[in-house]
Amino acid sequence: MISVCLATYNGEKYIKEQLLSILKQLAKDDEIIISDDHSTDGTLGIIEALCDSRISVFFNSEKGYTSNFENALRHINGDIVFISDQDDIWDSNKVEICLEALQSTDLVVSDCQLINNQKEIIAPSYFELRKVKKTSWGNLVKFGYLGCCLAFRSELLKKALPFPTNRQLCTHDNWLFLVGAFLYRHKVLDERLIYYRRHDANVSTGGQLSGKSQWFKIKYRVYLCFFLLKRSLIY
Repeated sequence: MISVCLATYNGEKYIKEQLLSILKQLAKDDEIIISDDHSTDGTLGIIEALCDSRISVFFNSEKGYTSNFENALRHINGDIVFISDQDDIWDSNKVEICLEALQSTDLVVSDCQLINNQKEIIAPSYFELRKVKKTSWGNLVKFGYLGCCLAFRSELLKKALPFPTNRQLCTHDNWLFLVGAFLYRHKVLDERLIYYRRHDANVSTGGQLSGKSQWFKIKYRVYLCFFLLKRSLIY
């Protein structure tokens, strides 16, 4: 069973297109778990209007996209988990390719194409644009993977949940990848399996330059490594 975890917040402009691109790849027993950060626009109405029993909506008790994803992950029923943003578009073979790769590993992360709000391609490869380092340690030096490009076995959540509590020093995408890369098996896929939309209302930086100080970046990595070591020893 597949569980797609999708975090929403005022996403009425793109949410229907994204959900339709996902639903057509799912079986009747799969699910989309949506955690909503108390949207004030028409997001929830659009979701409800789809009338699809595979979609369940829960509400985030905190505030922010990392806790929103964590809330979705706490409600899954499937053994395979996909992470999804509210405003992208899945390629038609994303699920098939990821499921095949997950037969021999625990977590996969794929490449993607960047598009603007008009669906024009602004970068054909996120990996090339970001110049990602395709090793576990290299990625710790320079984080290069997107949460919306992750898929993994739910077994991984035994060590990933709960997320470390400092939201400034732990974002869902980097944390989930590090758990999968260092405590489980992982594979990097060069296939570009989503159209990653960048627009003025994006909540996250999407791997772009954050403007954070070097001291903050060091603290961020030390914090994640501390909890990674702790999970490896205790759980």
